[in-house]
Amino acid sequence: MEWNPETLEFLSQCFLHTLSPAPEPRRHAESSLSDAADRPNYGLAVLRLLAEPSVDDQIRQAASVNFKNHLRARWAPTSADEPTPLIPDSEKEQIKALIVPLMLSSTPKIQSQLSEALALIGKHDFPKSWPALLPELILNLHKASQASDYTSVNGILGTANSIFKKFRHQYKTNDLLLDLKYCLDNFAAPLLEIFLKTAALIDSAASAPAATLKPLFESQRLCCRIFYSLNFQELPEFFEDHMKEWMTEFRKYLITNYPVLENSGADGLALVDELRAAVCENINLYMEKNEEEFQVYLNEFALAVWSLLGNVTQSSSRDQLAVTAIKFLTTVSTSVHHALFAGEGVIPQICQSIVVPNVRLREEDEELFEMNYVEFIRRDIEGSDLDTRRRIACELLKGIATNYKQQVTDIVSVQIQHLLTSFAANPVVNWKDKDCAIYLVVSLATKRAGGNSVSTDLVDVQSFFASVIVPELRSQDVNGFPMLKAGALKFFTLFRNQISKDVAVQLFQDLVRFLRAESNVVHSYAASCIEKLLLVKEEGGRARYTANDIAPFFVELMNNLFNAFKFPESEENQYIMKCIMRVLGVAEMSSDVAGTCISGLTSILMEVCKNPKNPTFNHYLFESVAILVKRTCEKDPSLISAFEAGLFPSLQLILVNDVTEFFPYAFQLLAQLVELNRPPIPPSYMQIFQILLSPDSWKKASNVPALVRLLQAFLQKAPHELNQEGRLNKVLGIFNTLISSASTAEQGFYVLNTVIESLEYGVIAPYMSHIWAALFGQLQSRRAVKFVKSFVIIMSLFLVKHGSTSLVDTMNAVQPNIFSMIVKQFWTPNLKLITGAIELKLTAVASARLICESPALLDPANAELWGNLLDSIVTLLSRPEQDRVEEEPEMPDIAENVGYTATFVRLFNAGKKEEDPLKDIKDPREFVVVSLAQLSSLSPGRYPQIIDKYVDPANKAALLQLCSKYNCRIL
Repeated sequence: MEWNPETLEFLSQCFLHTLSPAPEPRRHAESSLSDAADRPNYGLAVLRLLAEPSVDDQIRQAASVNFKNHLRARWAPTSADEPTPLIPDSEKEQIKALIVPLMLSSTPKIQSQLSEALALIGKHDFPKSWPALLPELILNLHKASQASDYTSVNGILGTANSIFKKFRHQYKTNDLLLDLKYCLDNFAAPLLEIFLKTAALIDSAASAPAATLKPLFESQRLCCRIFYSLNFQELPEFFEDHMKEWMTEFRKYLITNYPVLENSGADGLALVDELRAAVCENINLYMEKNEEEFQVYLNEFALAVWSLLGNVTQSSSRDQLAVTAIKFLTTVSTSVHHALFAGEGVIPQICQSIVVPNVRLREEDEELFEMNYVEFIRRDIEGSDLDTRRRIACELLKGIATNYKQQVTDIVSVQIQHLLTSFAANPVVNWKDKDCAIYLVVSLATKRAGGNSVSTDLVDVQSFFASVIVPELRSQDVNGFPMLKAGALKFFTLFRNQISKDVAVQLFQDLVRFLRAESNVVHSYAASCIEKLLLVKEEGGRARYTANDIAPFFVELMNNLFNAFKFPESEENQYIMKCIMRVLGVAEMSSDVAGTCISGLTSILMEVCKNPKNPTFNHYLFESVAILVKRTCEKDPSLISAFEAGLFPSLQLILVNDVTEFFPYAFQLLAQLVELNRPPIPPSYMQIFQILLSPDSWKKASNVPALVRLLQAFLQKAPHELNQEGRLNKVLGIFNTLISSASTAEQGFYVLNTVIESLEYGVIAPYMSHIWAALFGQLQSRRAVKFVKSFVIIMSLFLVKHGSTSLVDTMNAVQPNIFSMIVKQFWTPNLKLITGAIELKLTAVASARLICESPALLDPANAELWGNLLDSIVTLLSRPEQDRVEEEPEMPDIAENVGYTATFVRLFNAGKKEEDPLKDIKDPREFVVVSLAQLSSLSPGRYPQIIDKYVDPANKAALLQLCSKYNCRIL
């Protein structure tokens, strides 16, 4: 894109129209910009537009956002399915030459966008591909400092802060440390210089107007954040040498009041608090990583932070400062300097002046509970509340309890009793005291090693549950004091393992009632409690609660769960849907109830298809459908047609309306339905089969595993139809495409596995040479262990299905005598790496048949090949059981942050059952030694010599043990 007046006019008009409230000109402008972005020098042209003072500020602001996003998408390769054209190197160099001076001369809003854009470039290019950046920033910082131009100073420091963030939380590598050394060598001294200069300006201008002080405090905050980044990996020598200068100023900001700023409004106080919070993060970092060097300053900082906390109000605007300050004290409490807390009266004072005030509910908490239940729950029960006052105050108590457990337990237990006594005196007015007591017990509970069980020394769980929690659960008014109800439900959920079955079963009906509560949090917690109770296991692994336990109120439970979706804001409540899924996995239900459930689920599915926005809710929705289909149709196949009638409109809507987020789910459900049908497959499915065989269907990587799953179902259920209308050719074309890519090769083997397992030899024989040739070609270029193991499994399956002669002949048809080379280079060395019970049995049996039946292996010229393969077989069979078997896990929790990404999400309840191709063989070890004994009896004396020569002595001893066990004789 050439820079001229026409380009300037074109871009200006486009950016102006992107701000239009009318959709048509806005869409047209966005489309024009999208097309222009593919042309070289587009980014450079937008940057030059930003430098034009004649262009309206609004247009330049829109252009700066577009420029930043353009760089994000095109500066470096992304992992997207469709790669975006990258900015040419020559254009990149020009952008890098222009961006720093332009950023420094821009208005604050544009400066902010350009600073982010610069950081995006720095993430990929700094410092190796952009050595000029740091010297340029330092030079400009010096000039701006000399001129006391704090707009520019803060722009430079903000940019430095962004590019140095790479040193936080990254794994320590040589490359990272080299980059860090380069930054320290160049920037550590200028950083201290500007920090001390600004500190002196603040001291001399303490009574200056707030407008004068604000940029100075922002500058110090940015210096503190850069300090954090540069010190994160290890203590640099420069900072150790100048620790006193840094710490003197840090302490000053914690103990000094700045009334001009603090009383100038929320913005001024926030600036001071942000600086203090940054200081607390820095001293906490030193406490965690450089304790020895920092210890001389520890006492004065602990006192400063303690005093500061006494003056921090409960306002939510001051949360960040409170949390970082308490976090510092928590770090001190678990360190070797914990004696600071051992003084008389210290722990009670902490409990009364820091913990209880910060644990007590505030108006902000009540507002969050009522107005944004999703965020409240995320903080309250999903562990993302570490940066809240309530949680961090309890973490401080836990930290102190590391060394003073009995004192903490005694003091907090007394405090809990005081709170409950206060509540009992006036429950309506003092309900927050009871909430505080419950929260303390729940938050200070400790997880027992190796399980979900928790314990507490603060109270006797059974008596606390009976006297404090049960009255809330038994309350007939499900809408009264909802935060107390939520706390009681949370307690029940957390201590579910300790509550006896007799007690819990009596409360199930109450939990079902709470599903009708108007509070989103309360009916969500009730659903979560039921769902978690159904997962409780007894010591032997048996489920504590069964279908019989929920049978008396099952219909009411399902009605209440489905009705809960009618509450405002709970239309896509993931906790309700997860509970439905769990209940359907446990309950026994009639065909009528199953029909009602599928109807309820499909109506929800039709609705979410219009705008899929909650991935977790949608996943549990599809899991619920899958488990309902699985449990009811397997028990009563007559329901299949009714379920198909209910589900097909939804699945059709997904495919026809191109709801791509749901494609993998739809294909997995279709596979499940195909597998439940008995041949011949209904015509409606064969239409889907045709779509499935179209190459276009396979273009999106995230669809591939689900499509393979569906293709496998068709191959198993419609093998005769597969050999018609060229379908097998298309299937093998799909196989070829899949194995040619490392990311889909495993899926290709799944397809081939099912082809071999499902089709007669006469059908696949004409294609075998092409199949082996494709695999041999891949073996030449890719010898990853996973690929070779899959290859060994495929050869084994072919052998047990169609015999060793067919295997040897079809392979040697590709290239004479290639089979012996394959056995030597791939089969023998990788056999011992096979895992999984079915795979182990399959490969062990196939290998035994190979050495006992195949003329190629029984040829005396191949004695070494025979002996080495036997050695591998014995190694495979001698491995400990836990090394050989991959256990099938229980249904995992889907990650709560899962999104609609290019990643495939498997439906656990629609999973493919693994078929054992050797059901008649129970023990592969017995099969191997019996086969060897029969072979040995045909040629006495021949095989002992080969075994002595080629089998490892330890394996020979293991083989003799197996022979003894199964009464066979080989040697």
